[in-house]
Amino acid sequence: MKLHNRVKELRARFNLTQEQLARKVGVTRQTIAAIEKGDYVPSLFLALNICRIFCLPMEETFWLQEEERDDENEIDLLD
Repeated sequence: MKLHNRVKELRARFNLTQEQLARKVGVTRQTIAAIEKGDYVPSLFLALNICRIFCLPMEETFWLQEEERDDENEIDLLD
């Protein structure tokens, strides 16, 4: 599973730079950039703080999505 988010979209809507959002939630600009790219999964505390800035519930900001699987390389444990 992969965690997806709308942080970049919401940040733009609120006219915030990565640096400004980072300061508001107590992290570095690099952390915000990594979250936006999907390279970093924020802690629950950080994710909730980001949602608070955007006045949105968690499920409208972050969501889980199953990754597509390569069936040829998948081991079927039921066989």
